Amino acid sequence: MTIRLAVADSVCRGFRFAGRQAPTLAPSAAATRRRRRLLLASPLLVLLPHAARAASGPMATPRQALGPFYPLRPDTGAGNDLATQDGKARAQGKPLTIVGRVLDTSGRPQPGVLLEIWQTNAHGRYHHPHDNSPQPLDPQFGGYGRATSGADGSYRFLTIEPVEYPGRTPHVHFRASRGTRELLVTQMYLPGAAGAANERDGLFMAIRDPAARRALLGLPETGAPNTLRFDIVLEAAR
Repeated sequence: MTIRLAVADSVCRGFRFAGRQAPTLAPSAAATRRRRRLLLASPLLVLLPHAARAASGPMATPRQALGPFYPLRPDTGAGNDLATQDGKARAQGKPLTIVGRVLDTSGRPQPGVLLEIWQTNAHGRYHHPHDNSPQPLDPQFGGYGRATSGADGSYRFLTIEPVEYPGRTPHVHFRASRGTRELLVTQMYLPGAAGAANERDGLFMAIRDPAARRALLGLPETGAPNTLRFDIVLEAAR
């Protein structure tokens, strides 16, 4: 007596059954087309998150505190060279050039933005009446400068490398404005060994997002010694 068992194709396909290889059913033309479309689409699925990030534009530069040492009466005649006084004597400290562009979160250059920077001298003291540090002042370093972004959003400052002082890692304060409107107040931090104290700095570490902290680092400019690039990204106007 012969007993026939009904076994689903999905079970017997690819297995030996009753001593014989079960027949493999050829996929339908419609199934083949669906599979081909899926395979062609799969690279796009992988790329979609990256494309979305690229389409969203650069991250806005995080805001930081103005701090207590913004000039009481900003010198409207100050230029972008903090490292020399009257184009003659140079300030003490390691020369540093800061370059960058002012953009919005759509990646568009922002011309005509007034940038102000202020920082400590080579001894860790601000040129400010409220800084009671025992460290000496440098008469050749005023510690404050200003520049206006160009047609392509670019700017440039000549200064000295800031140094650590009690409670703070080395940093440079930035303020961006257009007319009477303040656009951003933030701080630029040093990278690598020069910024070894960053992880001990309360203001820097108060920014919990590592990507946002990285946006506050000046980055070495390729082919330009003693130069850091710090692009400033403003929230796009709504």
